[in-house]
Amino acid sequence: MEQSPTVQELIGMVKRERATWEALIEQIEQERLTQPGVAGQWSVKDLIAHITWHEREMVGLVNAHAMVGSELWNLPTDERNAAIYDEIRKQPLKQVLEESTQVSQHLLELLPSLTDQDLTNPESFPGMPPDWQPWMIIVQNTYEHYQDHIPDIERWISEGD
Repeated sequence: MEQSPTVQELIGMVKRERATWEALIEQIEQERLTQPGVAGQWSVKDLIAHITWHEREMVGLVNAHAMVGSELWNLPTDERNAAIYDEIRKQPLKQVLEESTQVSQHLLELLPSLTDQDLTNPESFPGMPPDWQPWMIIVQNTYEHYQDHIPDIERWISEGD
């Protein structure tokens, strides 16, 4: 998508892609969710927790209406992902699944607080670099993130059959 969606379009896309993500996860037996090797050493549980971390950051962004969040954003992507993995890898599966649902629902509850203008105006979010597009930050850390990891999970599922 090259131009900003409206808030309602954004919400619709997040909901649709989240439903696709959840439907894929539901296909996997719970005991397999913790098996490593889906994306490198990461399990499906690790990917869920990883995405939840990013969505939690978007909850902070939307809720504060400002660039707030983890210091891990200051790291290059690979280092940030490794640090996130170190933070999340020991979380129990039940906790990861519950947090994933809660954070996603919280984000969907907060998104209507934005205006269409907020999505295109970095000044609506103090601390956001002026060359960033707020809608792109949200998209990259929600439904595009699902799309990034779905092929890993689908490949892993097909290899296990």
